[in-house]
Amino acid sequence: MPAASRPPPLRHRRLGLYGPFILLLLVVIAWSLGWLWMREQVSRHLDAFRGAMAQAGYEVSWRTQSVWGYPFRLDLSLSDFAMRAPAGWRLSVPTAEAEAEFLTPAHWVLDIPSDVTLTNGAGEALLIRTKVLRASLSDTDADPPRLSVEGIGVTLTGPAGANPFFFSSAGEVHLHTRAGPNDQGALYLEVDQAMAPFTGLLGRIADGRPVTLIADTIYSHAGALNGADWAASVNRWRDQGGVLNMRTLKLLAGDAVLDAKPGTLTVDQDGRLKGSLNVALRAAPRALAAMTQSGAIRPETAATAASVLDASHQGAVDAVTIDFQAGQTTLGPAAIGPSPKVY
Repeated sequence: MPAASRPPPLRHRRLGLYGPFILLLLVVIAWSLGWLWMREQVSRHLDAFRGAMAQAGYEVSWRTQSVWGYPFRLDLSLSDFAMRAPAGWRLSVPTAEAEAEFLTPAHWVLDIPSDVTLTNGAGEALLIRTKVLRASLSDTDADPPRLSVEGIGVTLTGPAGANPFFFSSAGEVHLHTRAGPNDQGALYLEVDQAMAPFTGLLGRIADGRPVTLIADTIYSHAGALNGADWAASVNRWRDQGGVLNMRTLKLLAGDAVLDAKPGTLTVDQDGRLKGSLNVALRAAPRALAAMTQSGAIRPETAATAASVLDASHQGAVDAVTIDFQAGQTTLGPAAIGPSPKVY
């Protein structure tokens, strides 16, 4: 073939060579711009959160904030974080940290690497110290939000009057809240190996030993459970017809066990539980004897309660009904202590 009629040699197109690198560069630029935009949104949401809390009567402040974690995470750190409730309670931590995946920015995992201080309106401080304290938060627009809290090695120190919790120390604490259909909320609480200053029947069953408490409940009118403080929230919830459907309630202390069957409870005007529960009690006679010896109840009251237990005796376990009425806990006709206080 003559040289003039030969086709020109094929040349490799440079676009095919550089195309993947150009595409990768564009993706990196878009991802970086998106991350920077998301970081700005975090700051805006923090400002909006502080404004919303201020409208509800809460003072929220922090000294410095920083957001980092590029390219795959959003890491947030707040120093000297503090929140003051309208009733005067103040929560403060030296450092609060949170993390979210870049692709799921509405789901935050929180970590508190330092002690938490809870101060009441009288200026009495309760120090909450943990080996591990972390939480997961999402669905913040729901009632209640989707929250999971885990505390390991928890100790509470401070004036007894400033302790809003029922325990002074615990090996582990787990708290979960979920929103359900029809304005319902779910609450699960587990406190393991706790030292708790229980009073009344629960205190005598525990007999000074570490206890494990498990409570699983569904409550109605979840959207009504908000107010200027905890007492106002509970009162508003009760006035709108809120009730607790107790699915599980267990108290274990050595060989002593309180195991409640499903029941319905609410809260009275004084902030104490109101309603009744059918429970299985192991070692209940021993608890009644201890209450009598300590003078917590009169001998005739113990005798009346014991007759109720005898009538329902099922081997080593007594199946009885415990009523919370008029601020008292009663076993049959016998008042054996105050009703548990919610606030």
